[in-house]
Amino acid sequence: MTDKPAPLLIKRYASRRLYNTETSDYVTLEDISGFIRDGREVQIVDLKTGDDLTRQYLLQIIAEHESRGESVLPVDVLNDLVRSYMGGGASVVPQFLQASFEMLRDGQSKVMENMNAMNPMAKMPGFDLMQAQQEAFMKAMTGGLGTGWGASGPAPEAEDKDGGEDLDAIKKQLAELQDKLSKLS
Repeated sequence: MTDKPAPLLIKRYASRRLYNTETSDYVTLEDISGFIRDGREVQIVDLKTGDDLTRQYLLQIIAEHESRGESVLPVDVLNDLVRSYMGGGASVVPQFLQASFEMLRDGQSKVMENMNAMNPMAKMPGFDLMQAQQEAFMKAMTGGLGTGWGASGPAPEAEDKDGGEDLDAIKKQLAELQDKLSKLS
């Protein structure tokens, strides 16, 4: 089991201002919403009492987004939530919602893994050569700075030890690629 990083600690001052303890600056609810969208967990505590206010602020963020027309929760779901709060006794709704979101997150990560693993282009004959060619081209165009999406692919064979491209090798690779592509047609 992997250890989850500690949540970003936000302190609420008596003035109701929210203070990010990592960056030592004040933040807004929109900033906190951004942290959460970026995958950070947050914990909001009252500086004076030490009370955990996270739930209260997260609900406020949701309410503000819903009021701006960014509706995510259907009215039926909201009604069911209100009923679960007003129903008295222990409700299974919180556990159900938590399990549902965990399943959603797991499903999304598996879909992304499968998409990366089953890239149909990777099975195409000559794809490695094409990817190497793109890498060499991008390096030539950017002067060896960041190469974009092809950076994790194989290094072009045309690159010499000084980092410059051998133009003849690139031309040869391009001709081989064109040859393979014409044979596929």
